[in-house]
Amino acid sequence: MCGIVGYIGNKDAKEILLHGLDTLEYRGYDSAGIYVMDDSQTGHLFKEKGRIAALRDKVDQSVAAFSGIGHTRWATHGAPSVDNAHPHQSNSGRFSIVHNGVIENFAEVRDAYLQDVELHSDTDTEIIVQLIAWFAESEELDTMDAFKKAIVALKGSYALALVDNENPDVIYAAKNKSPLLLGTGDGFNVICSDAMAMIRETNQFIELMDGEVATLSHEGIQIETLAGDVIDRAPYTAHLDANDLGKGTYPYYMAKEIDEQPAVMRKIIQNYQNEQGELEMDPEILDSILASDRIYIVACGTSYNAGWVGKQLLEKTTNIPTEVHLSSEFGYNMPLLTEKPFFIFLSQSGETADSRQVLVQVNEMGYPSLTLTNVPGSTLSREAQFTLLLYAGPEIAVASTKAYTAQIAVMSILAELTAKAKGLPVEMDVAHELAIVASAIESVIDDKEIFEQLSLTHLSTSRNAFYIGRGIDYYLVMEASLKLKEVSYVQTEGFAAGELKHGTIALIEDNTPVISIITDKKTAGHTRGNAHEVISRGAHSMIISMDGLNQPEDAYVLPKVHELLTPLVSVIPTQLIAYYTSLHRGNDVDKPRNLAKSVTVE
Repeated sequence: MCGIVGYIGNKDAKEILLHGLDTLEYRGYDSAGIYVMDDSQTGHLFKEKGRIAALRDKVDQSVAAFSGIGHTRWATHGAPSVDNAHPHQSNSGRFSIVHNGVIENFAEVRDAYLQDVELHSDTDTEIIVQLIAWFAESEELDTMDAFKKAIVALKGSYALALVDNENPDVIYAAKNKSPLLLGTGDGFNVICSDAMAMIRETNQFIELMDGEVATLSHEGIQIETLAGDVIDRAPYTAHLDANDLGKGTYPYYMAKEIDEQPAVMRKIIQNYQNEQGELEMDPEILDSILASDRIYIVACGTSYNAGWVGKQLLEKTTNIPTEVHLSSEFGYNMPLLTEKPFFIFLSQSGETADSRQVLVQVNEMGYPSLTLTNVPGSTLSREAQFTLLLYAGPEIAVASTKAYTAQIAVMSILAELTAKAKGLPVEMDVAHELAIVASAIESVIDDKEIFEQLSLTHLSTSRNAFYIGRGIDYYLVMEASLKLKEVSYVQTEGFAAGELKHGTIALIEDNTPVISIITDKKTAGHTRGNAHEVISRGAHSMIISMDGLNQPEDAYVLPKVHELLTPLVSVIPTQLIAYYTSLHRGNDVDKPRNLAKSVTVE
């Protein structure tokens, strides 16, 4: 959450920073700002509440700037406002800073050092810049020493970019827990929270690690520890296509990313096949799983819902007991573990703070870990023992779609290869079945007008709604309900269909939309019975069923796929229903209120 950009070089810094913030707006869009230095080494601060477009209108385009920092905010401390927007400045105006993360001890720092300092915002970030200024002025420290001393006093997560008007040829950076990349170029260098923000300028990036600080100038980058030890770290190449970052002809990224899912399925198959067309992955991953006695899947949000489908895939294919846990709960209320656990972390961004704090504990205990992520080089990828990539391409919309299906697809491959390594008979040819899934998804997407009409008819004005299902369909409706509530703001719950009569059915009112998902032959009749129960209480029932289990009254019939992979297809109607409901309610589909994409604070 929140996005940082910085540039120092020989080009127009304003436009580079604004373009970078446009790219990072999925990380935060409550307010934004930039601070730039012009040719006469005079600083200019521009901040505005709202989106990057509002900031762009406020920036004085006549300013010729060669360096600067920028930020797009998702509020954690203080309401969205110009005063609370970044960059924040010291009272003298000498120092300007942008910050991602949360400072846990900001009140203690304020009371210990800044009682006589006038504050102008409600943020923890202003405390940092005022503290740096306090050390620089009261203890007569140079900028780097004041920067380091302030960092040592902080507890929490931070990615920082600092500008000092008395040293205009340098940008200072530091990080702890929150991601920050340093980009290198010919005659310029950059800072960003995500390589996407600066991929138009360079594809060469250096990862800044926790507890490190850096200085950037026109000529180069220097990284050192807080103790002053210089670190020599080679850059890596970010394999991103700038063309993938645009919406193209689509009105919203969510629509584009829903449509990309068949291609993602095929790309996953391609990347996990060898030259002989056989699925393969690092054998050390499989050996480590085989040496374990239980798998623990740890994730948040949509990834958590994907984890439940992964549990079905892993248990039914490999016979290895598998548990699914919320990262935010697991880290502070860890259950009793088995003797030989294996951990799988699911995260689209690879930067999810709740999951990382669990991974830190897992590493301290010496247990093996695997991250499934869309972003190579991300924190969870770097710090886990193993990584499997999702190959889904950039996912910009806050509501995850293609990352969910990619996670399930990669877990299905992991399950098949683990079973084969274990010597178990494997009934499902995953590569073949995923190819069928890709075609099935295309078929459903081709019928998107049906789901638009269902949304218009039944959800455009509804206050609440329910999804119900059993077995693997129950796991799917958990994700379906999350998708609808997060982008349309319809109060939506996903329930195990058989549990309705144990209390939940009391919530059914006249014309309450209830969407039933039926893809499981064993429980199809039971779920239909539950659908009739809500109809008799006045609900408006819509049934989405799989071919072979359908009845004439069903709202939509899904193409048939393997029973363990049905969520890959049945999720598509629910994504489209969420999209169209949000669209026709007049919401910003890609940027739901109160939410941000990459959740880098606990």
